[in-house]
Amino acid sequence: MVESGRKLTFAAHAALILGVAAMVLPVWLAFVASTHPGTDFLTGRIGFLPGAALIANYKEALFTGSSVSGFPPVGPMLWNSFVMAMAIAIGKIAISLLSAFAICYFRFPFRVTAFWLIFITLMLPVEVRILPTFEVVANLGMLNSYSGLAIPLIASATATFLFRQVFMTIPDELTEAARIDGAGPLRFFWSILMPLSRTNIAALFVILFIYGWNQYLWPLLVTTDQSYYTIVMGIQRLAAAAAEADPVWHLVMTTTILAMLPPVVVVIAMQRLFVKGLVETEK
Repeated sequence: MVESGRKLTFAAHAALILGVAAMVLPVWLAFVASTHPGTDFLTGRIGFLPGAALIANYKEALFTGSSVSGFPPVGPMLWNSFVMAMAIAIGKIAISLLSAFAICYFRFPFRVTAFWLIFITLMLPVEVRILPTFEVVANLGMLNSYSGLAIPLIASATATFLFRQVFMTIPDELTEAARIDGAGPLRFFWSILMPLSRTNIAALFVILFIYGWNQYLWPLLVTTDQSYYTIVMGIQRLAAAAAEADPVWHLVMTTTILAMLPPVVVVIAMQRLFVKGLVETEK
């Protein structure tokens, strides 16, 4: 039995190691490619070990770009993606918190109907309503702006549903106690509901930040000014430029690695709250 248990443990660890290797290997190859000069791509001398051009490549990609091939610096693109992701994450959470609070704790006509009208918008993602949304944004003069990038993506039925379910788990006795102590609706929301929803907010922030960071189609439509390009759409444009110009695939790989870093940092920094917010069922 002991020998059989050891074999099963070894097989499980081997399968996990193979799975991790399958996910990490492409990232490692991209990182290695980002540390070699562009000429190595033509000679086929890129192996599995980093090259000597790491600092030069990342400095060129971030701050100067390649004037020969029309490769712009990606530093502004990273900033645009960060602003867009933060605006979407914070805006979705703020609006969803307030809407869920109103639905759960205020009594007004058609309260349940309002919630279900919000919920059925899940059947209308951005791709379905993209043309009328673009027309509204264009008529409001929000093309080539941070507001045009973020505001149309802020409303979230999923987040509203999540916070509604969280608020419904809070005992009515807590609400009555706050009311007896003289706490008004905003005081109850800020001092009681917000702390109790901290882990859920953190988990949702991670998901929404990555959602905003990875947006491609919407920024591609509403931005024609290079100064508002995001990093994801920038990668596609840089890859197209690299295929037609001088060998700058090392800069494309460098840009890809740089695009991965902010989401990874957010996940690592908020990992404990993220996991706790997903598995927590009791307050």
